[in-house]
Amino acid sequence: MFVHKTALLSALTTLLMGSCGVQAAEPLKAVGAGEGELDIVAWPGYIERGESDKAYDWVTGFEQETGCKVNVKTAATSDEMVSLMTKGGYDLVTASGDASLRLVAGKRVQPINTALIPNWKNLDPRLKDGAWYVVNKQTYGTPYQWGPNVLLYNTDTFKTPPTSWGVLFNPQTLPDGKSNKGRVQAYDGPIYIADAALYLKSAKPELGISNPYELTETQYKAVLDLLRQQHPLVHRYWHDATVQMSDVKNEGVVATSSWGYMVNGLQADKQHVASTIPKEGATGWADTTMLHAEAKHPNCAYKWMDWSLQPKVQGDVAAWFGSLPAVPAACKASTLLGAEGCATNGFDQFDKIAFWTTPQAEGGKFVPYSRWTQDYIAIMGGR
Repeated sequence: MFVHKTALLSALTTLLMGSCGVQAAEPLKAVGAGEGELDIVAWPGYIERGESDKAYDWVTGFEQETGCKVNVKTAATSDEMVSLMTKGGYDLVTASGDASLRLVAGKRVQPINTALIPNWKNLDPRLKDGAWYVVNKQTYGTPYQWGPNVLLYNTDTFKTPPTSWGVLFNPQTLPDGKSNKGRVQAYDGPIYIADAALYLKSAKPELGISNPYELTETQYKAVLDLLRQQHPLVHRYWHDATVQMSDVKNEGVVATSSWGYMVNGLQADKQHVASTIPKEGATGWADTTMLHAEAKHPNCAYKWMDWSLQPKVQGDVAAWFGSLPAVPAACKASTLLGAEGCATNGFDQFDKIAFWTTPQAEGGKFVPYSRWTQDYIAIMGGR
């Protein structure tokens, strides 16, 4: 489980340089004929062609219109995305905020010319000029989807929704009279440290945590102590959406951090689950489709970025993944999402989400992400 993260350590250390002073290549001046291929690294469920459900297909129409055949490599974590983009061979990546700045700093992605993307006009104003993809006044990609990391729970175990993330972190007896030991999960990624920090921000206000991605040494130690306390409770550190759904269905997992994608999938499978955002709030993700610095198919990539910002495409993605569209008009443009889909998925919760970002040292004031990576590997290993 830990091998792929250990291999990333040296690469991550190199990529974690500050984003200031990045000398980026000039953006494309015009979109020409497509190259016939497009290679995308994406989160599971983000690029669908109807193979899982015929109703969910936003790839076939693009291929027919542009002649660009879409090839998808799914990635389970942001660290895996950084690793794949560092190795190269891909055109686009749907990067979350805890990967996007690393990709910019590592010069793995290039700035884009938004004038070549007609559907850019559809973008949610809240996402424009986001610090996770706009660096030194250059735009590194098109927003794709966003959403919170939810608390998924079993409705037979919890007759009323759990109100705190503490159900995952603290040893306790659950409402069904059984211990939570071996019945909860945590995310298999260093960025999960922020989830623990967000919980302690409320649970231990004396620590003075204001930003879960900016932790002093004292705050960081308290967060690691909490995660070590959690370790004996964890059934699995999850990173595979399909495996998590199987664990909830077959392995007795009754509470876990999760995404709307898994909640939707389990509910479609008639499982007794629901999700909630506890009183402490939630971490979350605002994902950006970013163009590789050495993309072999830049014309097809630009065509895809424009296609992806169509309201219906955005709405269909949100319906399938349980996310929120980067285009507000999508809330009324997709019959799959439905009239209440955006409200249900949390469209009005934007200001309450602590969006993933790569922790920076800020001159030694805070613990940098390189430390997060090393320490979380140790914690998952029981150290």
